[in-house]
Amino acid sequence: MTCAARRAQPDDIAAWREAYRREMACQIIHDSIHQRPGWTQEYALSIERTPVGYGSVAVGGPWQGTPTLYEFYVEPSHRVRVFSLFEALLETAGPTHLEVQSNDPLAAAMLHTYARSVISESILFHDQVTTTLAPPGAGFRAPAAGEIPDLVAEQVPWHGVVDVGGVAAATGGILFHYNRPYGDIYMNVAEPHRRRGLGAFLVQELKRVCYAGGHVPAARCNPGNLASRLTLQKAGFVPCGHVLKGVVQPGATGT
Repeated sequence: MTCAARRAQPDDIAAWREAYRREMACQIIHDSIHQRPGWTQEYALSIERTPVGYGSVAVGGPWQGTPTLYEFYVEPSHRVRVFSLFEALLETAGPTHLEVQSNDPLAAAMLHTYARSVISESILFHDQVTTTLAPPGAGFRAPAAGEIPDLVAEQVPWHGVVDVGGVAAATGGILFHYNRPYGDIYMNVAEPHRRRGLGAFLVQELKRVCYAGGHVPAARCNPGNLASRLTLQKAGFVPCGHVLKGVVQPGATGT
């Protein structure tokens, strides 16, 4: 049976992308690449000319000059042919790198089969525990005008400040760069106020804001950032995967 990949338009793979999002049921870090003109090339996958899925390769922005395969989806009933389909995609698209989430079992299996020099770029977290942190003297509030640089009006409801004694000790927010309803939480604690539990308190309160707005909180951090890892865990986040990067092995397709 012949497996093939061909260049496609976004509309050609729209149904497959929705199926991929439903199956992942989590924050998809590279989802927004599809909305950035010139950043991605899409490919339709087929078996004996029957469409069965798609693949996506980032070619613009940070990936300019290093075409990177970042999404791979095959209809469940055709997954007995995933290796042949992936090899057809590699041959047609010619990516030099792979960058996928480890909590995407299909793409992660392909990465570990066809890539070398695999590293983790980020640890991914999802919310599992409701916390009741209340550091002495700390309060959570909405940011005042201009308090968080470059914050536009529509983003204000998704941001917050932790005050201690009338001083803004920490700021953070929820970003929706990826696939809704997931919101990516970030925070920054001013140097004089660190190691007092304020970052975890801020994350806890941003989680509450996220849920109240009908969204689902998520987070990520650099694997080497111990302080962020501990803060996210203290606020109830649990690791659920990694963003993994690797270099496509020479001769990966056997041709």
